[in-house]
Amino acid sequence: MIVRRYTHDDIDDMIRIWNCVVESGDAFPQEELLDRESAEKFFGGQTWCGVADDDGTVRGLYILHPNNIGRCGHICNASFAVDMDARGLHIGERLVRDCMDSARRTGFKILQFNAVVATNVHARHLYERLGFVQLGTIPGGFRMKDGRYEDICPYYIEL
Repeated sequence: MIVRRYTHDDIDDMIRIWNCVVESGDAFPQEELLDRESAEKFFGGQTWCGVADDDGTVRGLYILHPNNIGRCGHICNASFAVDMDARGLHIGERLVRDCMDSARRTGFKILQFNAVVATNVHARHLYERLGFVQLGTIPGGFRMKDGRYEDICPYYIEL
């Protein structure tokens, strides 16, 4: 498995994986599903999109983009999604490591995750193992699909 920049041939798999995470309602803030037209705009508008390619099948993806503008434009943000059928294979770690490299390569100095849901313990453990620092906790910062509110934990790492 390799992590590489996405191509337009990957869009259908990316939509499927992205929408699955959106529909689960426990990790991404987005509520609207992507279709082909919105996905091409969304993924095409990122600074970088990487995909985990397993012999031509996309198993996961990430998006990388600025977290702010101007004097804070050196800080980037990213989101990660792994195919439900491929979880537990350390694809997330490969995506995060590649994202960090892509962020450095494109000139960012800090990678910040604004809204890691506190109950997303696998992601939190991965980030901490890779050296990310938790900035604190925002009580009730994320509305789950079932309407409950969960805490969010912002993280960052200097690149």
